[in-house]
Amino acid sequence: MRVAFGLKAHSGWAVLVVLGKQGNDFVIVDRRRVELVKDLWARQPYHAADGLQPEAACDLVKRGIDVARKTAFREMKAAVERESERKNEVKACAVLVGSPMPDWSVAEILAVHFRMHKAEGVLFREALIHAAKECKLNAIEVTEKEIIAYAERKLKIAAPEISKQISVIGKAAGAPWGKDQKDAALAAMIALASR
Repeated sequence: MRVAFGLKAHSGWAVLVVLGKQGNDFVIVDRRRVELVKDLWARQPYHAADGLQPEAACDLVKRGIDVARKTAFREMKAAVERESERKNEVKACAVLVGSPMPDWSVAEILAVHFRMHKAEGVLFREALIHAAKECKLNAIEVTEKEIIAYAERKLKIAAPEISKQISVIGKAAGAPWGKDQKDAALAAMIALASR
């Protein structure tokens, strides 16, 4: 079966939903939480760097980004291997993203607390996109605020039908099936429809 990944990132972890299609129906193949870092400081590397001397702060942030990228790649590769063992072909990987962040320096980010949160959100999404590309997957960025409109265009299905399909998938998946899982599933649906 051809499958696609949908991912919703958080600070240090992500929700992964793997969907396939049987006939006209989307089916859930896998659903899990993926840890992107182990150390507590790496979940919020900009916060951990706050108060350090500029050079030390830059080094710590760089280390945090490197850890997130390496772990995301390892987890993405493991997900692709799991699907290969199931005899599935991974067609694409969709990652939910937010609005773009200005090209701030580490010092500019550390100067404003809100920027630290924004940068950490971007960090983990970018780590997942980088990992998908490193695994030679078609990496698709889906803007979270526009996901329904994007899905309507890509899937050629109206929003109420999309919600119905997400509910059917959720019933098959079981708990937990909250907003993160629903959005990741919808991103996977979009990825399956991508060419």
